[in-house]
Order: sequence, then C-alpha cells, then structure tokens
Amino acid sequence: GDGRAEEFMVKFKKASSSHFDPHTHLKKIGLANQTTMYKKETRAIGQLLQKTIMKKFGPDLINEHYYEFDTICDATQVRQDAVDELCNMHFDPNEPELDFILVVGGFDSSNTAHLLEIPQHRGVRSFHINEASCIHADNTLLHRTIDGGIVESEPLILADENGVRKTKLRVGVTSGASTPDREVQDALGRIMMIHQNSLQLS
Repeated sequence: GDGRAEEFMVKFKKASSSHFDPHTHLKKIGLANQTTMYKKETRAIGQLLQKTIMKKFGPDLINEHYYEFDTICDATQVRQDAVDELCNMHFDPNEPELDFILVVGGFDSSNTAHLLEIPQHRGVRSFHINEASCIHADNTLLHRTIDGGIVESEPLILADENGVRKTKLRVGVTSGASTPDREVQDALGRIMMIHQNSLQLS
C-alpha cells in the first residue's frame, strides 16, 4: 500500500514464484526457514515481519495475518551456541585467548559453513577442514574460507616474534551435525602431534 510494489518486485524477482503479486500475497504471511540458519537471524526476520503486519492490520489481527514455523535443527543450534560461547571465552579478560577454533565437516555442508562464519565475523582465528588429513605434518593445513575458497599450506600453530612456540595450546573445536566423532578425534590427534614436535624443534 505504499506505492513501492514495482521496486519490491525488482528486488525479489529471483526469489519469488512467477505468479507472485505483493498486493495479494502479502496479506497473509507464513515464515519458514532453512534448518541450518542462525536462530538469531530467523528471530530478527520474524520480528520485522510481525511489526510490519501489525502496522498494516493492527496488533489484534496479527494471528490472522502472520504465522511462523520453527524449523531450526536442534543439533545445529546447539553447535552454533557452543561456538558463540567459545568466542566469548576468547574475549573474556579472565580467560586465556584461544589459539584458534577448528571446524570439522564437509566443505559442501551448509551447517558446517555457518559454524565457521561465527568466529570469522567476531575476529577469532578459525579454520574449516573437511577431514583430519587436511592437517599436515609440516604444521600447515588445507582449509575452506568463509567465501568458499580453498586455501592450501596455511600455517596452523604460530610462534611468537622470537620464533618460540607456546608450551600449551588452547583450541576450540566443533563439527558439523553429521560429522563422525572419529574425524574430530583424528584432527585433534594430529594437532597434538604437530604441537609436540614443534616444541621439540624449538
């Protein structure tokens, strides 16, 4: 009703069905979401739609014009919350900083890719590998970046400006919802071995 239907259709022409008409089809709205989306994002979108519908039809008629479905996968949400908490620990002045966060899971997995986005957006050093063999004996790894690119030979365990390795590592680890526990354990085993070897050499 604000005269911007054409502008709306230009913006969403690739995200709507061919017969979609904003004058007709925005009178009643249902919200569903990809199971691997962030719950916070979904909640924010839902609140925006609710406010818009209430402004248009009034708060008393919200249930006649708006309904949302909670389709977020519980396992995915638990992992997202855990990674968020790891980032909180990293920035907690009473806790030692994390050396990095390792995300283990398929490179084509949406929920695993989202797990990498959380520390990346918060400025925490983090890597996404799809299997333990991505971690190499020479202290490098092959990993997927937040934009989907693959980087080879990235240094994993860093030394200080004098070339000295930390005696203790503080690593956060998570995995995609369908990643086998064995793959995570193998990745941790490789990190521990590399760290032990680097201490012997330094």
